[in-house]
Formats: sequence, C-alpha cells, structure tokens
Amino acid sequence: MKKHVVIGLSGGVDSSVAAYLLKEQGYRVSALFMRNWHDTTGLLQSECHWEDDYMFAEMVARKLDIPFHFVDLSEPYRQRVIDYMFSEYQKGRTPNPDVLCNREIKFDSFAEEARRLGGDFVATGHYCRRDIHEADGKIWYRLLAGKDKNKDQSYFLCQLNQDQLAFALFPIGHLTKPDIRRIAADLGLPTAQRKDSQGICFVGKVDLPTFLQQKLEPCEGDVIEIPAIGTGSEPIAGLPDYSADESVLSELCRTPSFKPADGKKAGRHKGAHFYTIGQRKGLNIGGYREPLFILATDTVSNTIYVGEGHSHPALNRKGLFIGNDHIHFIRPDLRMSAGEVRDYMVRIRYRQPLQEARLFCRQNGIYIIFNELQRGITPGQFAAWYDGEELIGSGVISG
Repeated sequence: MKKHVVIGLSGGVDSSVAAYLLKEQGYRVSALFMRNWHDTTGLLQSECHWEDDYMFAEMVARKLDIPFHFVDLSEPYRQRVIDYMFSEYQKGRTPNPDVLCNREIKFDSFAEEARRLGGDFVATGHYCRRDIHEADGKIWYRLLAGKDKNKDQSYFLCQLNQDQLAFALFPIGHLTKPDIRRIAADLGLPTAQRKDSQGICFVGKVDLPTFLQQKLEPCEGDVIEIPAIGTGSEPIAGLPDYSADESVLSELCRTPSFKPADGKKAGRHKGAHFYTIGQRKGLNIGGYREPLFILATDTVSNTIYVGEGHSHPALNRKGLFIGNDHIHFIRPDLRMSAGEVRDYMVRIRYRQPLQEARLFCRQNGIYIIFNELQRGITPGQFAAWYDGEELIGSGVISG
C-alpha cells in the first residue's frame, strides 16, 4: 500500500512543487492548509492575508487532484509562539518566531493533525534535506542543508528532534529556487509567479512596534550615544587554545554594558523593548554623518544605547554563551560533554555565511568563540552549528 504523505500546502510556490514531486514519487498525497494568525494589527497592508494563501493553496490542490483539508491552529500558535515572542521582547531579548513556529507548530501541532488524517509522513516546502545515518547499531536522522545555498532553510529547523525528523519529508531540498519556479511554470501552477512570503512566520510583514503594542505599552526613555573611543580593547585574533580558561571565555563573550554617564543624550525613544541590537531604522534621530546603530538596550531603566557608524566597535563581539537549558543537539549521540571542545561552522542568523568557530562545553553551558569578530550578536536569537552539510545543534543565545 502506498505511503500517505500530508503536505503543508501554504499557498506558496515551494510547497506547491513539493506536493507535485511527492505525487510523482508514488506517494498518496493529501494537502493540509493551516491558519495560524488572522489578527491584522500592525500588518503592512501590502501583504496578503491568510485568505489569499488559502485560495491559492486550494487552487493548487485542485490542479494536482489531491484532497484538500483545513485546520485552525491559531490558539496553539498564539500560546507557543506569539506569547513567547511578546515575553522575550519585554525582557529586552530578540526572539526568532520562525524557529519556534517550526518546532512548536509545523512539526508538532500540525504534525499531529497530519497523523489524524492518516499520514505516514508530514512534508513541507523547506529548502533542506533529511537522510538516515547508522551509528553503533542505531538509526539517526540527519538534517542537512539545502542544495541551494541562497535559499537553505535548515537554520529555521535547528530545534527539531529525532522524532520530528523521523516523521518529516523535505521534497525540494535538492533543488534550487529557479528549478522550483521552472517546474511550477511548466505545470501551470497558479503559484508559479507568486512572491515569497516575508516577515513573521504566518503573520506576515509587520510594523514591529505597532504589532508589539498589542501587549507592550509604549514608554518613552532616553537614547544615549556612546562614543567609539573607549568601548573596550580588541579581542584576541583567531581561535583560543583548547585549554582556554573559563574566565577568558567569559570575557570574550561579555555583553557590552553601558550606563548613561558613558555617553550623551541623543534623543528619546518609545520603549526599549521595541528595539534590538544592531537595529538602524526606527530611531528617527538626525544630525549625524553616519547612521546610528543600537548597541544595547536596558529594559529595566528603559534606556537605549547607540553608536555612530557601521564600524562602531561595540557592535562587534568575539563570542557568545548558551546556557545548559537552551542547548539542543539534533542527534543525541553527538551531544558534547563538559570539558569537551569541538570546531564547527556556526551561524547566528538566517542567510549569514557560516563562520569558523570553536565550541567549549563547560558545566554551565557552551561558549562559542569565533575566528573573526561577529556583528550584532543578539540575546534571544539562535546560534546553529554545522559539520559540513549536517546541522548538528543549536541554542538560544544567552549573552
């Protein structure tokens, strides 16, 4: 009997072609569209709402002659993604809702719905790959980068576990975006020329302060400009020795800390929790030769610290720290032990080129020290580490 695959049909071209490829491979395919958000607060009006996505998804299912189903996951999405997002911003951290959406919704709540429909697998249109690896008599599922380096989305799946990967298929991971557009055009799919979605997963492109004001109140505070001189000494070049002392590692990962006396008042802001490290837009402060960038935020005193120019030294750091509670290894057999040191390639944001780094596992967590200075390391975001094409693990940046 043919295996039954439930494809998450989003109304975009990637999942549309994924559904077609599954059918060509001999699977029995059903489409499932999920509604996760329908509040338009803060949504930029140029963006399509969920009704448009539903219409396109239904047209694709009809074109491919596959059953079409609908599920409303708005409540778990609000509880497990949006509420977490609000909470993190309130603490002065910058979350990644796309990573959370994949871990908590697409490959959890949505996957459960796929099982209720009798699915043997759930599939998505992500640009990544999965394969099976045997080690010490055990089967492990590996998450691999997509072949299209410009579209690789493995970073967004960096929190998946073995049970989730065992149930998942990624039909387009071996293709490039131009391949996808060509296949869709040849098939006459209604999504062939549709633009890719942008912004927050299932919400869309938003005006972030307006969106956050649903739960976070505006509160004016000072913007303090920090001069480039006297912001700290240059970190050591290259990678530290394998025997690096923990005090050295801590210093290399130290988050810049300022107080109002370190600079001068440059203006006012609407609430420190609306801003993030490295941000340039939204300050609306003029009179400078170069743009101002946010160096740090203090939600307790409601103060924002900024620096002039892209090359301000406080924007760059040598390393970051991830506490034990926030470390995740996709394959438990590759988990690091306290005292262990490994070299991996690491990225701290989507589409960032992989960076050479050394991971030091200590009793309280993992220190990641980069070969080169990294710009805009942001607490709350995810760092993900790779061995070649395989994504090994990830964690929430603590500092």
